[in-house]
Amino acid sequence: MNRRSTGLAIEAEGLTRSFGDTRALDGLDLAVPAGTVYGVLGPNGAGKTTAVRVLATLLRPDGGRARVFGHDVVHEADAVRTRVSLTGQYASVDEDLTGLENLILLGRLLGHGKSAARQRADGLLAAFGLTEAADRQVKKYSGGMRRRIDIAASILNTPDLLFLDEPTTGLDPRSRNQVWEIVRAVVAHGTTVLLTTQYLDEADQLAGRIAVVDHGRVIAEGTPGELKSSVGSGTVHLRLRDAHQRPEAERLLRAVLDVPVQLEPDPVALTARVGGEGGDLDASEQAARVLGDLARAGIVVDNFSLGQPSLDEVFLALTDHPAVPADERDEQLEAAR
Repeated sequence: MNRRSTGLAIEAEGLTRSFGDTRALDGLDLAVPAGTVYGVLGPNGAGKTTAVRVLATLLRPDGGRARVFGHDVVHEADAVRTRVSLTGQYASVDEDLTGLENLILLGRLLGHGKSAARQRADGLLAAFGLTEAADRQVKKYSGGMRRRIDIAASILNTPDLLFLDEPTTGLDPRSRNQVWEIVRAVVAHGTTVLLTTQYLDEADQLAGRIAVVDHGRVIAEGTPGELKSSVGSGTVHLRLRDAHQRPEAERLLRAVLDVPVQLEPDPVALTARVGGEGGDLDASEQAARVLGDLARAGIVVDNFSLGQPSLDEVFLALTDHPAVPADERDEQLEAAR
């Protein structure tokens, strides 16, 4: 079986799923190429986890249909389960067992003999940098170590499709980078990865294609470069001298550029797109005009840069709100320090 075929690992059309009055999926469409990392990007409550649970046969959709490697997730659920593995947002291993004991136990449950299960466990612990912690109870692992043992457990039998549902939530930057390297290594061996995340840099770093999800439906899809270019050729980043002038600067930018303006967690910083389609001026000319208008309004700019749009700015342009609320962005910035 060649997992690197040019076909689709996942085909979903019009998926719907409700929980009471809450419509978690509202006509979700996905087409995930085999042998790639495919990112599903969106805020909490966008429907990402529900989509994963439907595709992994843990939930039945209310409507629409989905196939995994050609198998219907409802009518051929057993065939789907033989091809996939899932690492959710929370640790699925037994915290009272050691890392080694967890992997051996799961290996035996998957049909490996005692010797083969031990050999596979030792190999994964070494590959994931956990050999020294092999005989330590998982409840004594750090957050990053728990995520690594979780992913190791998910690939005891190498799956054709690995669902990673927000695998780095709450991790420090070093642990996140370690998980990213593991994801790249898994894909290099032929596994398709569906990665859900609310971290914009994570999708940018790992995913070949990204579906932006909001309110249970895909609102944009493409490569990171395509998504960024769809909202303009550049982004102006400004830091003002006086935070009290930010409301006036925001109003001026909205009037001049006719685009949403993003207020950053830093109280003197704001960001806006420039160089969108249909404008008479290119990005650099629009940026120069903005600086001139700010100066004439008596607003002092201490720092200015013109760069490529970020995925956060893409999300803001598509939905008129950022992918991560300001208070959560503050927490992420604090964790990164």
